[in-house]
Amino acid sequence: MSEEVAKPPGLPEIDVREWGGKKDGERQVLDRRLFMQLLVFDVDRSSTFVGARERLIHELGRAKVPHVIYEDANASRGLGVLTWSDDPEMFVSQVHPALRELPLVQRDAFTMLGRTYAIGHEPDLEHAILKRPVEYVLATEWNWHVWYPLRRSGAFERLDKHTQSTILREHAAIGMAYGRTDLAHDVRLACHGLDAGDNEFVIGLIGKDLHPLSHIVQTMRHTQQTSEYIVKMGPFFVGRAVHRGNGA
Repeated sequence: MSEEVAKPPGLPEIDVREWGGKKDGERQVLDRRLFMQLLVFDVDRSSTFVGARERLIHELGRAKVPHVIYEDANASRGLGVLTWSDDPEMFVSQVHPALRELPLVQRDAFTMLGRTYAIGHEPDLEHAILKRPVEYVLATEWNWHVWYPLRRSGAFERLDKHTQSTILREHAAIGMAYGRTDLAHDVRLACHGLDAGDNEFVIGLIGKDLHPLSHIVQTMRHTQQTSEYIVKMGPFFVGRAVHRGNGA
């Protein structure tokens, strides 16, 4: 009979799993999540923009990396690369080697890295955590994507849970309204400790037209969360998807 290891007194219980809503009478739990990374580059002046873009497509395909390649709406020689995996090792072992020899100059301030997370009510936890974000970014009818990081103030974390939930529900209701009318869809990622700027979240807004993506940002400015508790947003990367690969 094995001996039980006594729990050291005074230490909190740690659970890093993702918890969703009940399914078939049981609470869903998952110990996986999707990591997504956005890298932004300027094409070196020694190369043509089209030539560098085609080399980028070739190298990511050869490395079998799932990806979206963007042309930057705000920079004539700018390119964005979104990649994802449930194993963050992929960014170091596959993505970076595929990019190192290309004529691209990285725009460090625009690098974003985050992980999907559960809010506790997902009816299909695995789909919400691992599949839905990929479906969104690969949807060929939604070519406009806006990505940005944000950080909330410490004052928000000091609010009681009921007040926090009320504030977040206002935010969520607006997002759902845009999604149901196919104006804008969102990918929400947590990035605590994953970026140089001490951001807490990375948000991706995705849709077939650019104007609604700007409009939802404008509308969110009037919410209590944005107007009172968000202390930093951006930089904003505005990209038009020009190539997608599923990593096969």
